[in-house]
Amino acid sequence: MKIEKQEALERLSKIESPFLTVFKHGTLSTEVYKPEKVDLQKPHTRDEVYVVISGSGIFYNDGTRTSFSTGDFLFVKAGLEHRFEDFTDDFSTWVIFYGPEGGEKE
Repeated sequence: MKIEKQEALERLSKIESPFLTVFKHGTLSTEVYKPEKVDLQKPHTRDEVYVVISGSGIFYNDGTRTSFSTGDFLFVKAGLEHRFEDFTDDFSTWVIFYGPEGGEKE
């Protein structure tokens, strides 16, 4: 299976939401996410991975801020506060949720 980024972003642009689920299988769920100006997301109940499609900015993850750009891989443990800050207008990312509620055990 293949999901093209441009097709996913076009589908997202036709709805009034900053995210769209594009794939599900078992505990795996993949979304495309493109917030406008401010990232309002809250902590999630499962572990998640972001793979940046385009753009750059700052990623806040549990008290730590780091820069990000196109192609970067970002991981967030379940339940942690996180958000994208000071991101460019072209910012978009894949969001991949997986595993059990509460996150994987280390």
